[in-house]
Amino acid sequence: MPANGPLANPQNALTAPMLESAGDETFSVEQKQYLEGFFAGVIQRMPFVGHTAAGQITAEPTAGTQNLAATFHGTLVEDLCREELWKYERNPLDAWDELLSHSKENMAPNPENTYRFKFHGFFYVSPAQDSFMLRLRVPGAVLTSRQMRGLAEMADEWGAGRCDLTTRSNVQIRDFQPKHLVPVLNKIAALGMSSRGSGADNIRNITASPLSGIDPRSLLDVRPHADALAQYILNSRDLFGLPRKFNVAFDDGGTISAVADTNDIGFQAVRVSEGQSLPAGVYFRVLLCGITGHRQFATDAGVILKPHEAVAVAAAMIRVFAENGDRTDRKKARLKYLVDRWGMERFLEEAEKLLAFPLLRLPLADCEARGPIERAGHIGTHAQVQPGLSYIGVSVPVGRLPVDQMRAVAGIAEEFGTGEIRLTVWQNLILPNIPEARLPAAQAALTAAGLKFTAGPVLSGTVACTGNQGCRYAASDTKTHAVALARTLDERFPQLTQPINLHVTGCNNSCAQHYIGDIGLMGTKVEGEEGYVVSLGGGSDADQGIAREFIAAIKFADLPPVMELLLGSFVDLRSDENETFLAFTRRHSIEELRAFAQVEAE
Repeated sequence: MPANGPLANPQNALTAPMLESAGDETFSVEQKQYLEGFFAGVIQRMPFVGHTAAGQITAEPTAGTQNLAATFHGTLVEDLCREELWKYERNPLDAWDELLSHSKENMAPNPENTYRFKFHGFFYVSPAQDSFMLRLRVPGAVLTSRQMRGLAEMADEWGAGRCDLTTRSNVQIRDFQPKHLVPVLNKIAALGMSSRGSGADNIRNITASPLSGIDPRSLLDVRPHADALAQYILNSRDLFGLPRKFNVAFDDGGTISAVADTNDIGFQAVRVSEGQSLPAGVYFRVLLCGITGHRQFATDAGVILKPHEAVAVAAAMIRVFAENGDRTDRKKARLKYLVDRWGMERFLEEAEKLLAFPLLRLPLADCEARGPIERAGHIGTHAQVQPGLSYIGVSVPVGRLPVDQMRAVAGIAEEFGTGEIRLTVWQNLILPNIPEARLPAAQAALTAAGLKFTAGPVLSGTVACTGNQGCRYAASDTKTHAVALARTLDERFPQLTQPINLHVTGCNNSCAQHYIGDIGLMGTKVEGEEGYVVSLGGGSDADQGIAREFIAAIKFADLPPVMELLLGSFVDLRSDENETFLAFTRRHSIEELRAFAQVEAE
């Protein structure tokens, strides 16, 4: 190519490949000159956009400029973490072909598809189990008897023969083989349910107060709000694939807490009385950035909403997080860290830009205080607001429900109630709308099925994550240990009347929220054996507080005697019979509590 040919001038770069490929025999000198001029004119009409070496955007094609860098939600592709790069390369919702092939070949997934399948509700839990766990969505914590019966069929035919009720008021079923992927998804759809977005970087199950609409003290039926947000998410593709997981809860302000202050966004129903700057009535307050695994509760944002505005506000806030959350560091990718970086006011301003209405401000002190929470209100028989009707809270220790009991629950809900089953964040279930005259028969049916509607003060407040029987991150068998410890303490101390919440989690991801338990256990290895870090004095809502470390590490085999000594000291030294275990642990130093339990100082 002569020195004055097409490549001698950058503007002729488009001409060169065509002329070179054609060869000298194709074009005459005049034709070549014409084409060089033509392409130079095209380039002059197309404004140049590039980047300088310093990263500035330039309109001049000078030496050192670069092509526009590829970005994903404003982050350079080269800076994305592994999971974000997978999302950039292909939306995980478009993994149907992979699901079909894995199901047909009964094939375990590679790491990339392991991640992608979580967007469809399937978790490959190897090496804990060489199988898939399915997590469903149960918006607002409400199931029908038909759905429960269908889930029992799935668990019986393809799964582990049971379901697990979770701390987000939903259902998990374990031990599906890859060949079951597509049949399970088809069955879910036939039941009118969904598992879409139940794992990975998505909005998890929308929780709600389980007694909403039937609780005499409920300020607002929040179930329609939870269901509306769930449907909006499922039908809004851009709300899948967030920087990390996201939790939303609706609390009706009634008898049982939805633990809204542990969520990324919590909507708390409150009453505003006459004489304030807003008309009297029921509103939602907005709580933001709960992430108790990182030792932080959601804080009141100073925002108050008309109830019908809540879903729109949630959608706006989630979108702000999606576009601005950290996609380079998974450890800093929750909402908390975006608000830490920006400050609360800027986050609210960015959300407000997406809304067609303003966010109203009202101090929390201008709202009526919430009434007392019944910590055991999810267990036992209680009157509803509807005259002549009651609900029965059924104890399901650590959420394990075998298929025969799943079917029994479905049948009892149909025969004695309205076919409705409600789940709670305490891993149990509630059967509502039972006529008073039929309560004895319903209770008898539950007893015949091996189900209890009473529980000791420790077992009634015990929750546990999956543990090492089904999770590769867990260091201990949380469910087995939680039930064993709770039953030991309940049997040892029959004089206890007030609930003691025991939260048992297998690792520092804190799926069972051990930092908010009266007693919190986090799995760890101790001299090669299963053990726990023990914390005391956590709570939520009016009892809000992060638990303090009591024992740095103890083998589970050594733990029950220590806890018996501690509870024995509580029984002997409490100020009166009304003092709670939580109040007792908080009014004593850790050194004093260790002395009570004969635990050596760290």
